[in-house]
Amino acid sequence: MRHAKSAYPHGVTDHDRPLAPRGVREAGLAGDWLRANVAPVDGVLCSTATRARETLGHTGIDAPVHYAQRLYEATPGTVIEEINRVAEDVTTLLVVGHEPTTSSLAIILAGAAGTDAAAQQRLAEKFPTSGLAMLRLDGSWEDLEPGGAALVTFHVPR
Repeated sequence: MRHAKSAYPHGVTDHDRPLAPRGVREAGLAGDWLRANVAPVDGVLCSTATRARETLGHTGIDAPVHYAQRLYEATPGTVIEEINRVAEDVTTLLVVGHEPTTSSLAIILAGAAGTDAAAQQRLAEKFPTSGLAMLRLDGSWEDLEPGGAALVTFHVPR
């Protein structure tokens, strides 16, 4: 998930920017969509940036969270490394991060059988704030590598 729409208050560092009112609303919609369409989230990786943390909070997802400074200004490879460290008892993982990493990560991971080509094309064109790329992994988190997941759907809550 890409964080929700953020505000740009004067004098606030990029890392500390909060959500805009639209972001608060759309993060809630994202949480509603996740609960309606995805197995219960039982693990979260979240950037330490304020807008990412607030996005997670407004989704209403209640699962153990690992806040990782490395997810702020991360490369897709760094995010994969963080995912590779997720405990095997986590079956549905939510990753809350930033662009351009989130779209690049989804594109890099997608490729396994069952990938929705239309969803892949849409997210390659634009990955808006609050966007959700749902990927399915057959195997363990520690074995996740490029091309190792299927992009099942791409949703932008509005």
